[in-house]
Amino acid sequence: MTLYNVLAEPIIEYRSMPTLLEQRNSLLDEMDNLVKKAKEETRAFTDEENNRFDEIKAEIAKIDKTLAAEEEARSLEKKEVKKLGELEEKESAEIRALANYIRGVVEERADVNLTTGDNGAVIPTSIANKIIKKVHDLSPVYQLATRYNVRGTLTIPYYDETTQNITMAYADEFTELESTSGKFGNISLTGFLAGVLSKVSKSLINNSDFDIVNFVVDAMAQSIARFIEKELLNGTTDKVAGLSTVTQSVTASAQTAITTDELIDLQETIPDSLQGPAIWIMNKKTRTAIRKLKDNDGNYILNKDATSQWGYTLFGKDVYTSESMPEMEAGKTAVYYGDMSGLAVKLSENINIEVLREKFATQHAIGVVGWVEFDSKVENAQKVAKLVMASA
Repeated sequence: MTLYNVLAEPIIEYRSMPTLLEQRNSLLDEMDNLVKKAKEETRAFTDEENNRFDEIKAEIAKIDKTLAAEEEARSLEKKEVKKLGELEEKESAEIRALANYIRGVVEERADVNLTTGDNGAVIPTSIANKIIKKVHDLSPVYQLATRYNVRGTLTIPYYDETTQNITMAYADEFTELESTSGKFGNISLTGFLAGVLSKVSKSLINNSDFDIVNFVVDAMAQSIARFIEKELLNGTTDKVAGLSTVTQSVTASAQTAITTDELIDLQETIPDSLQGPAIWIMNKKTRTAIRKLKDNDGNYILNKDATSQWGYTLFGKDVYTSESMPEMEAGKTAVYYGDMSGLAVKLSENINIEVLREKFATQHAIGVVGWVEFDSKVENAQKVAKLVMASA
């Protein structure tokens, strides 16, 4: 009995496809006969024939869906999936290997991704990814920007309607239409190399209770995040441009003060269709000054909001403060407003971290060096606007 079942199952599976095709062909024959009969008798379908015709269509649709699913299932390859436990075990091994390397303990496991050189070792990918994630979490500007992880030069096209756009107008027959359109442009993102070096005391490292790996992750991520955010907000001449090239601008009437009307003008610069994910970005001292502004009814315009991402809202949008934003000083950009996805950021390579154990031995310290190659420019000028203080 068992042998019969084992042999019978493949036969049934093998014949499933022809059986479905035969059923489909029979249904099509029945459908043709219904149409042919009504045509010969020069009449419309009866209610019964209408119902049967619809039933046949539904049955054929189900068969087609089943046949398509069977074909798709056969075309897909089965891929090996690593168990979560194996990945976690490998990550734990890499963390242990790095901690041991920093403390000078020899790690003998060959399967651990720790590449050593003459003077140091490259941090394993799993730990480098933790640093990248922390940079992402620490810098909302980087988090909200449109990010590209590619090598080489990246060219991003954009459509510009600031001077001319596609316009519809009334027209007469036999009269030529006048061509109107915007223009296409592009921005090119290359890559600028930046590095950071941090030294860690060996006395601290030798403390067995000290979590050296998390310290390295946190210290490097915070340093990299601060640098990247500063460049995204301010840019550097002939290097990363960031938001420094924002074209939509409102100029304050004073050098060191902002009015409610100027903030309203800034918000209104962004089209309504792009307002959804918009945020405010400013220095904390600027936020403090805005907190004291009131509307005509005596209500403060900037409010604490427990549901907002950073605790405050201004005209219904979240307010983010960054130490990298300039204060309210003559000629400085004091506030950005808009959807930060209008800013493009390209990482030419993932953040590369190395531990230098021998280089600073005479200082009783180890070095941790981080490298990143990136570029950033405004990708969609309509999404972001800035408030600039009056010039001196």
